[in-house]
Parts: sequence; structure tokens; C-alpha cells
Amino acid sequence: VQLQASGGGLVQAGGSLRLSCATSGRTFSLYTLGWFRQAPGKEREFVAADSGNGRTDYTDSVKGRFTISREYAESTMYLQMNSLKPEDTAVYYCAAYLGLGSRSDRISMRTYDFWGQGTQVTVSS
Repeated sequence: VQLQASGGGLVQAGGSLRLSCATSGRTFSLYTLGWFRQAPGKEREFVAADSGNGRTDYTDSVKGRFTISREYAESTMYLQMNSLKPEDTAVYYCAAYLGLGSRSDRISMRTYDFWGQGTQVTVSS
């Protein structure tokens, strides 16, 4: 599967952005999809995941502010980001792997076989 992320930009603290991740292929429903981010000088970290069976996961720092979702008709995943903070500034990547797995699988970069290019999110204070 190929992934194409978009929707990043510059926003003031407290603002909102919606990231999109368009996917190719006809097996969209079979993939667990995730968002990761990498801030300058830091390691890439898990943000959110959607296994497609109603199960979603979030890192603690974004719970209540970010929402992951998928639109099956468009084979697209979204990340709605509200109440953005300067510490959310990073390059955001979408990723996918075939199947479900455990929570530990869903939050680990190593589980994901397919990656999109990143989209920059910058939150000014």
C-alpha cells in the first residue's frame, strides 16, 4: 500500500489542523493505520493508531485533543488535531501494516511496514 500524507502547516497555539493520509489499494480495511511524529533532535514517536475494528490508541499527550479516523469510501485516514500546543510541532508521518495486533504492536514503529512522506506541523506560541 502507498501512503500520501498532507494537511500540515503553521498554526497558532490553541488552533486546529486536520491531517490526511490517502492510501492506494483495495484492501484499506485490512490495515492498521497509525500516525507518528518526529520533532527536531528527537526520535520518532507514536501519536495515534486505528486498527479498523473500532479500536483506537493515543499517546497520553494528545488524548482528548487529537482524533484519528478513517473514511472507507475514500481510503483515507485523518488526524484531527485540536488545542494544538508548541510541543506538537513536528513532522507527522502516516504508516500502515496488514492486520490487527495488540496494543504494543499498534504503538511500535517496528510493526509498521508502509510509510508515507512526512507533513510538517508547526505550532507557534
